[in-house]
Amino acid sequence: MKVTREMVDEDLRGRYAFGRIIASFVHTRWFSLLVFRFSAAILRGSNIRGLVNEERHIPSRNGGAPIRVRIYRPTAAIGPLPIMLYLHGGGYVHGVPEQFGSILKDFIDTEPCIIVAPDYRKAAQSPYPAAFNDCYDTLLWIRDHAASLGGRTDKFIVSGHSAGGGLAAAVSLKATDTGDAKIAFQMPLYPMIDDRQNSASVVGNDAPVWDERANRLAWSRYLEGVKTITPYAAAARCTDYTKVPPTITFVGSLEPFRDETKIYVENLRRANIPVEFEMFDGAYHGFDMMVPDAPISKRAHRFLMENFRKFAQRYFN
Repeated sequence: MKVTREMVDEDLRGRYAFGRIIASFVHTRWFSLLVFRFSAAILRGSNIRGLVNEERHIPSRNGGAPIRVRIYRPTAAIGPLPIMLYLHGGGYVHGVPEQFGSILKDFIDTEPCIIVAPDYRKAAQSPYPAAFNDCYDTLLWIRDHAASLGGRTDKFIVSGHSAGGGLAAAVSLKATDTGDAKIAFQMPLYPMIDDRQNSASVVGNDAPVWDERANRLAWSRYLEGVKTITPYAAAARCTDYTKVPPTITFVGSLEPFRDETKIYVENLRRANIPVEFEMFDGAYHGFDMMVPDAPISKRAHRFLMENFRKFAQRYFN
């Protein structure tokens, strides 16, 4: 799918050139390492103003190093509160939870909850299943420590953007497959879930921020050395959606993940899973983060927060 500037929503066009520059940088392997180290050094440990911030290191159950997790709470709320496992984006190869501080605060301000966000291992150093294991281990840690965190112990929320959305979908799948933890609902937002990359929205995609070349490189890093690709590695390979929890998601019409997200939603609906979904015409990957003040980004933000509140009240009544 070729993407021209004229196809982009008018209020997002101002960042079109900059977004193409970002995509071109992501095409190189060294950029992922550079961004990972830079973002970790600059952002790691930064706090979200207006929230109670905490950092812990929790044990890995799979032989990895202790997992650094950020924990965010409202300054005043009557508990026990729902707990959300939030998994940050970055194409599986870079990023830290602190990059997504603004959206985490918006979740907590919209519906009081506790958010636990792991700084999972990145594919540049540790391919699959390292990131998945860190995220799942964090869910199990939340389950075992929910009461001491001031949270609900009976069920949890799993959420994430982009690659974090892919991890969220995979973690929810395993939790429901095994019965290890009850997932009230999930929010895999414009998720990176299909390693096959053969849909019309991926092939030839040259949109800003994240395009076909960036996508193929990231998947190759994440699945390096993996011989059998299961739904825990790429959630779009799931064949049984009947146990997947209620879902909220959205996607832009110009990004590589458009078709895989639509197919995922269609599979959920066929399995009679409650889903709230919207596609935003003329939007490229991460548009709501890159141009947050654009009207289309505000509509996406409103869609997410209104449905988050609705689901939180429905499934934690």
